Amino acid sequence: MTESPNLVAFTPERLEQVKEIIARYPEGRQKSALLPVLHVAQEQWGWVSSEVMDYVAGLLNIQPVEVYEVATFYTMYHLDPVGKHVIEYCRTGPCCLMGGEDVYGHLKKKLGIEAGETTADGLFTLKEVECLAACGWGPVFQIREQFYMNLTNEKVDQIIEDLSK
Repeated sequence: MTESPNLVAFTPERLEQVKEIIARYPEGRQKSALLPVLHVAQEQWGWVSSEVMDYVAGLLNIQPVEVYEVATFYTMYHLDPVGKHVIEYCRTGPCCLMGGEDVYGHLKKKLGIEAGETTADGLFTLKEVECLAACGWGPVFQIREQFYMNLTNEKVDQIIEDLSK
């Protein structure tokens, strides 16, 4: 691992975690650790900036563009600052057919934001995503690892209220 000249650095605990992740892979194959290391980075900073991507590239001894390619491909990595709760709302056909358009409209109105925006209080960011693989339970959104299924306007109101506390 080479050290980055940037001011970006993992905490000692997270750096130890990253070293353990890298050690899972054979010598010369440290790029295989990229996805889990990006998750650790996002846990620390809340999003993955270009400086963070450069830092990760240095730790893995790979080119920064290799990190950019991965981070920009997967929607699970946030490339801009986000709110405390990132609501990933499914916008595909099955959810729409099950009332998703109305529920999504209600959610946007309740939060006062559009897709890609964050509420003024920094609590919620709304992100449109492709299928969340819960087609039989739509409309659906996800916040971190938690799925919220069979959404109605009333359920959305309760979820937002609970998360606002």
